[in-house]
Amino acid sequence: SIFLMGIALNDQIKGAEISVDKEAHDFGTVKQNDLTECFFTITNSGDEPLVLSDVKGSCQCTVPEWPKSDIKPGETAKIKVKYNSSRVGPINKTITITSNAKDNTTMTVRIKGTVEAIADAGNPVKENGGPVEGK
Repeated sequence: SIFLMGIALNDQIKGAEISVDKEAHDFGTVKQNDLTECFFTITNSGDEPLVLSDVKGSCQCTVPEWPKSDIKPGETAKIKVKYNSSRVGPINKTITITSNAKDNTTMTVRIKGTVEAIADAGNPVKENGGPVEGK
């Protein structure tokens, strides 16, 4: 009868459940135009397949790639996020994950950091990253 009780408790889940390994990824300081990408690991802690129907960045500079196949119960999958680091300044973007998770159909994770200008011989740069006037 203990075995049957265990099954009854497990029957309460009935659905996919999503969790993520971190709420934010901090790139720290990166150089302008560096390859800037990271991964978020998704886990299906439910008892039915998890389907990610959409994963979208808050702007065109943030491009996520995600698995199109079902994530089976107990399995993990990675979402790869590429950030276009051509614009100098702070990075503070969100990625919205839409799925069939029973208690959390929409989840948001963030990327953050700072893009620093690269000084090259033709274009000297001031401390603040702006061009030196009159050069």
